Amino acid sequence: MKKFMILCAVLVGFTAFTAFQTNNQAEFKFESETHDFGKIPQGKPVSVDFKFTNIGEEPLIISSVEPTCGCTVAKFTNTPVKKGGSGVISLTFNAAVASPFTKAVTVKSNAKTPVKVLYIKGEVVASNSK
Repeated sequence: MKKFMILCAVLVGFTAFTAFQTNNQAEFKFESETHDFGKIPQGKPVSVDFKFTNIGEEPLIISSVEPTCGCTVAKFTNTPVKKGGSGVISLTFNAAVASPFTKAVTVKSNAKTPVKVLYIKGEVVASNSK
């Protein structure tokens, strides 16, 4: 019985410690997590900026932004984003093949949700140049 009570006390303490620690972490708040380019011409790269604010207590540090294919290039705020500060993740999609597309980009950071996924979509239409 004594061992059971000690075990319960340790579990309650661990849970409380984890809850307090989680509330202090950095946290993303994106204006939007998906962007629809609509119809875009083939052979002309297009870009979009995903703007975000750190609504957490700790500085937000993005460790990587990983597109799912070589047709998308990412640039992002490399410096820590302080509480209330903002940053940008810029994505450029190379519209090389005429077809509809949906691309995912994985953002890894020290945020409360350490992995976020942003999406770009649209339709590349063939150019009329002959």
